[in-house]
Amino acid sequence: MNYKLILLLSATCSSLTQAAPPFESAFDPQHYPDSPTPAFHRRNYITPHQQLSSYNYVIAGGGLAGLVLAARLSDDSSKTVLVLEAGPSGDEVAARINSPGSTYYQSLLNAEPYDWLYKTAPQANANSRVMSQPRGKVLGGSAALNGMYMVRPPKDEVNAWHDLIAPADSKAAEPWQWDNFFSSLKQSEKFTPPTADSQQAAGIRYTGSSHGSSGKLQTTFPGYMVPMSSRWLPTLEAAGIPSTDDAYSGNNLGAFFATSAINPTNWTRSYSRSAHIDTLPPRSNLHILSGATVERIVFSNSTSQSGLMASSLEFSTSNGTAKQTVAVSQEVILSGGAYGSPHILQVSGVGPRDVLEAVSVPVQVELPGVGQHFQDHLATGVFYKTSEDTAGSIKASNSEFSTTPEFLSFVNDAVAYINGSRLFEGDDTFASFQKTISDALASSSSTLVPSQYPEVVEGYKAIYSATVDKVLPSNGAIELVFSINSAGQVAVQSALQTAFSQGRLYITSPSIYTPPTIDPQYFSHPADIVILRQGLKLARVVASTSPLKDILGDEVTPGAAIQSDADIETFIRNNAGTEFHPGSTCAMLPKEKGGVVDASLKVYGTSNVRVVDSSVFPVSFSAHMMAPTYALAEKAAEIILSGNSSNTNSTGTSSGSSGGSSSTGNKKGNAGSVKAAGWLVATLLVVGSLL
Repeated sequence: MNYKLILLLSATCSSLTQAAPPFESAFDPQHYPDSPTPAFHRRNYITPHQQLSSYNYVIAGGGLAGLVLAARLSDDSSKTVLVLEAGPSGDEVAARINSPGSTYYQSLLNAEPYDWLYKTAPQANANSRVMSQPRGKVLGGSAALNGMYMVRPPKDEVNAWHDLIAPADSKAAEPWQWDNFFSSLKQSEKFTPPTADSQQAAGIRYTGSSHGSSGKLQTTFPGYMVPMSSRWLPTLEAAGIPSTDDAYSGNNLGAFFATSAINPTNWTRSYSRSAHIDTLPPRSNLHILSGATVERIVFSNSTSQSGLMASSLEFSTSNGTAKQTVAVSQEVILSGGAYGSPHILQVSGVGPRDVLEAVSVPVQVELPGVGQHFQDHLATGVFYKTSEDTAGSIKASNSEFSTTPEFLSFVNDAVAYINGSRLFEGDDTFASFQKTISDALASSSSTLVPSQYPEVVEGYKAIYSATVDKVLPSNGAIELVFSINSAGQVAVQSALQTAFSQGRLYITSPSIYTPPTIDPQYFSHPADIVILRQGLKLARVVASTSPLKDILGDEVTPGAAIQSDADIETFIRNNAGTEFHPGSTCAMLPKEKGGVVDASLKVYGTSNVRVVDSSVFPVSFSAHMMAPTYALAEKAAEIILSGNSSNTNSTGTSSGSSGGSSSTGNKKGNAGSVKAAGWLVATLLVVGSLL
């Protein structure tokens, strides 16, 4: 065994002097909670001087989808895979990552170096506020930091996405049709039913056949349910919102307890690293390098019939340090997510000409849609005093129970998805609202699209029409969440799901270390503030309905004085924030509609660049983004592996065998094989993480 590969690159310093924890710490289940044989897995981690000069696949970003792909692609022992992750490994904060409750009590959000700390541009329709946009910057990405919700999108929304992809070629879009995507949703997870105590305490209902049983990601319900959780379903039913036994097979309308990405064997977070990487046997063909920020894609001077070819990636360990280069012979995977993927593409010369020329980035591929079509969920809530035990008050008690894994596995998971008819208190009122939106298409597309390019305008129209015609009529326009993680206070939160406002992301510097400008244009379309206003009013109705109302005291926020529609809208503009579900910035649409990737996830104008993360979804799902992104990664792996099945060339000095000794990655020794490869089509994948 080559123990040098135990070393990890620190993401908080630019030198290579800091080693990983001692080898013995690899035995600690706090580091590798999903792993049956954790002592060997650190052999996959390297420092820059140990890397090969070329790999078949280079994954830039060890986030949610990136690590799924790393595991799937390295299953083929003849292929070498490198993961480049800008953030640290997370070993130094393993306990905070692995404990589900820490997402509330010791959150890594807004904490350097584990969060990218993105901010929006001032939002004109949200009282000119600059709003936080947290994104995980650690192995596992946002899946290592988030609330662990595993809520799937409904069938109608997935099929609306499918219909947008390639209207003239139904076969090309077939992988993204509901039945096929549903199979990937199930394939990604290993579901465990709730414990008898949790099910009885909260009244959890579920349909086991809608879940997967053989995937890597562990999903279940918390090992402990706070007693007041039992009031959620009967309260919603009393308010006219039915409960559902099955929110996971294509229809998530109604009230239910969501599954969470939790390992029931030890009540720890299950996420892309713990589920897909730490469970692997030793693999000499898989290298993972943390603290490595991808600076740009380097394209070769030659082009293939299908477009420009990428030959390598430049990366560095921190701003101002020397750039290093790694070559690719097949595919490079960038794990950037909704912000990182378009950012990397733009600084590499792939994007809107006006944006690139404004910062003197040479245009490699003119693609107006990169960074456009941005959509997000916005959330607000109604908060009440309570004297009943909440998760927050139990934690604050510092009792022995409050430190147990079972208690600390509790996360908010009581939700409800509400359609327009219930939201607007009647079919006729809702139909009138829908017609208003439909009639505004022409005016909206002529005034609200933040691009001068007609392709982007056409994409705006396509997404807008799909949302109003296929998504809004029968799916969840609002998500309600029962939040009980604060002491002495509970909230019924309301989150907009079907956003009509579209924003953009663009670079203001050729340096990857200059954060991009993120302008979601929140509430630029008037429908969004109306839908969220109705959601907040419904949250109040729920809170004033027994049995929930029986344990609630005074309303704290917004407060009794905020009653009129105008006052509620003002409150929302001043207080709403992201639900952490950005997407659509590298939309899977036809090129002539501002698309960035085709149905095979390949970037238009290139022969070898793909995007595989939440940025490719062209519609705003009524769901949390983790479940569909895991499914996307599974489906992407199938597409990549089937497309490269006839290509058996392997670069790098590693034999790629599973369980053998690791290569030291001598760069000179690999040069000959790189040259002999003849620069096979190097496909760049941009893969992401999200909350």
